[in-house]
Amino acid sequence: MTKIIMVFFALVAAIQVIKPLGWPGLKHRRDAWKLAVGGFLVTLVAVILAATFQPAA
Repeated sequence: MTKIIMVFFALVAAIQVIKPLGWPGLKHRRDAWKLAVGGFLVTLVAVILAATFQPAA
């Protein structure tokens, strides 16, 4: 699941570099870093939640 999230955010960041999306906070090409940081944070939260709720062995 985390790989899918990272691929999604990487694709959106690549699109942002090619042609800015125009979303609030993403008006310029240089704003692609925000998408990369967002993808990292979402992945981090997903990994923490998966580790937290993993059944005990």
